Amino acid sequence: MPAHRSVILAPALAALVALGCVSAPRRASSAPTGSSPAPAVSAASTGPGEDGTDTPAEFTQDLASAQSVAETYWQGKFSSSGIQFQPISRLIPYQRAGEVACGSEPLGLNNAAYCSAGDFIAYDENWAFGAFRQIGDAFIFYLLGHEYAHGIQLRLGIQKQFTIQQELQADCMAGAYIGDSVRAKQLQLQDGDIDELRRGLEAVGDAPGQPWFAEGSHGSAQQRTQSFAKGFDDSLDACGLS
Repeated sequence: MPAHRSVILAPALAALVALGCVSAPRRASSAPTGSSPAPAVSAASTGPGEDGTDTPAEFTQDLASAQSVAETYWQGKFSSSGIQFQPISRLIPYQRAGEVACGSEPLGLNNAAYCSAGDFIAYDENWAFGAFRQIGDAFIFYLLGHEYAHGIQLRLGIQKQFTIQQELQADCMAGAYIGDSVRAKQLQLQDGDIDELRRGLEAVGDAPGQPWFAEGSHGSAQQRTQSFAKGFDDSLDACGLS
């Protein structure tokens, strides 16, 4: 994806995306437990992905690029506000449920999460790699951006009353990180990518009937898409950080 590679998100396999609960455990009180597996993902299917992304090496490169762009972005925002910035400590891949825990809470499969206790982002690498192959690199940039936003919320002391408020703000911040990076020419978009990204975002909405006030609610497909779009179009001003 560099200027990093172009963002390409195919409007396919929404069910795969819906498996991922992009959550932020906040009640943990200790560093990660369990082993940290090497970032060597296994290909669960054959053939290239929808946008040609295919190999573990490409996946690792795009994940590193997404992390680098996020760190550069938030470093600039903090510096311009006169605030010292500390990057999120590390990314931890895992392959088995419970292999990594946030405090006493084991992390499950088909998931990615920011852990405030150890200041790390952990993700099921086989699930993420599967999404990367079948959807495209934009999902990885969105996923990393959303989880990184939870770390920024912690650094800014933002704690909403309801989970859905925290999650929709993180979607907005992820949109700002991607949109601002595109405008700064650190990322490039191809024709149709915005519409494809919108379709992917719709797939991660809560199931119909999910109470908005329930613990773990992230927002409907419409709410998540709107929050991301506001950040993408209007930067952090739309995200209510102040």
